[in-house]
Amino acid sequence: MNKITYIKALRDNYIWLIHGVDPSHVIVIDPGEATPVIAHLKENNLHMDGILLTHHHWDHTNGVNGLLQQYPHTPIYSSESDKVDGVTHFVKEGENIHFANLPSPIKVLDIPGHTLGHVAFIYEDALFSGDTLFSCGCGRIFEGTPEQMFDSLQKLKQLPADTLMYCAHEYTESNIAFAEVAEVDNKALQLRKKQVADLRKANLPTLPISLKTELETNPFLRCKSAADLLHLREWKSKFDAGVK
Repeated sequence: MNKITYIKALRDNYIWLIHGVDPSHVIVIDPGEATPVIAHLKENNLHMDGILLTHHHWDHTNGVNGLLQQYPHTPIYSSESDKVDGVTHFVKEGENIHFANLPSPIKVLDIPGHTLGHVAFIYEDALFSGDTLFSCGCGRIFEGTPEQMFDSLQKLKQLPADTLMYCAHEYTESNIAFAEVAEVDNKALQLRKKQVADLRKANLPTLPISLKTELETNPFLRCKSAADLLHLREWKSKFDAGVK
């Protein structure tokens, strides 16, 4: 069983840490800030073996330079299409990333749409989906096309149902607010809403969540076409903006 912990960053980001066989060695995913990561590593006597970046947006990469100043020889992995300063290894779908302290490789999936070079990382039963797939929602389409985003979500749907999703933001409550308008009779969504409310009252993350639950509660995973996805995505943008 893998051990994954988190560091809160910015307003609603999670920086995920994969712990290895020696749990004092970690892989850091999407460090949007350096200061909380450095503080957490020092406070817990952790050694950073590598950094994984799902995409180039600042709230996922702004911590890279500060971390390299403190830990100058850390390998950094990202897509070549998403240009990020400091990356030492470019990765793409089908490749595996090996770390000496991890018993299994980290697999790479290309999931463009949010950005053109967005990738997901899979470690054993854990999916790090960045800003492509959120709990009860999906990311905005900034650089890609609706067709790319639709294909990426279809790809993620094919993963085992017991896969645990670790996305990069705590958006679940706001996503559920829209999802229950889009799917008024979804009983699984109502159960998820109560669970999420309890977690947030306790100041706990709503993640990870199983892909099985997402398939039952996430309207974006049930879109039948790119056109449906675009319509739903545009509807949610207006909903978030308070447009009736």
